[in-house]
Amino acid sequence: MYQFNYHRPDSIRKAAALLAKHEDAKLLAGGHTLLPTMKQRLAAPSDLIDLSGIPDLSGIELKGRTLHIGAMTRHAEVAESQIVRSSIPALAKLAAGIGDPHVRHRGTIGGSVANNDPNADYPAACLGLGATIVTNKRRIAADDFFTGMFETALEPGEIITKVLFPVPRKAGYAKFANPASRYALVGVFVSKRGGEVRVAVTGAGPCVFRVPQFEAALSQRFAPKALDGLEVSAEGLNSDIHGSAEYRANLVAVMARRAVAAA
Repeated sequence: MYQFNYHRPDSIRKAAALLAKHEDAKLLAGGHTLLPTMKQRLAAPSDLIDLSGIPDLSGIELKGRTLHIGAMTRHAEVAESQIVRSSIPALAKLAAGIGDPHVRHRGTIGGSVANNDPNADYPAACLGLGATIVTNKRRIAADDFFTGMFETALEPGEIITKVLFPVPRKAGYAKFANPASRYALVGVFVSKRGGEVRVAVTGAGPCVFRVPQFEAALSQRFAPKALDGLEVSAEGLNSDIHGSAEYRANLVAVMARRAVAAA
């Protein structure tokens, strides 16, 4: 690990000022991706800006039919929150299945969303629920936020402050997890809110994506059998030692049916 300067601001304004002042600075949330990368000397930020000292970035609150979760809220807090369990049980279940207890008590929702790991769980929840990612500068719809592998619509100087989840009428999440990392080999999040049905897939491709043909079928009948005979193309999906693209394509259909059953 190379030498760096450490900062722990107590407000979003101060964090943004530090980020603007130091060109090679990085934000530190849970640190599960950044710190190992620094230890391997694959990243060498001049400054680390630790967001854990900003109280405004944590917390869970239900306002009307929208669930507000602060960016520095830990996975374990989401999993154990009675507010989340009563309003969006599928989101609590998703958070409870992330990594191991160490990961869940250190990792944050904002860090996961900002990192946009292709196998992470939260991007599927954001896209599957039609969430809004709020930064210190603007609001970004989940459909516009996740742009590619480890890439998002965040601009330099932007800091995620919270994620807003509309409360659906039904929602479910099913994941086929890597037994070692607990990352999603394939994870599918489905939701129904009013006349809108969403199906979001993580782990299968370079970036989280929706499946329009599944959504259309479930709009007609929200039941696992509505997806019988439907499949996704293996073209462009991930293929590695854990599973081929064809295997992942099959898993998408299987996990989608299980997610609908859970909902």
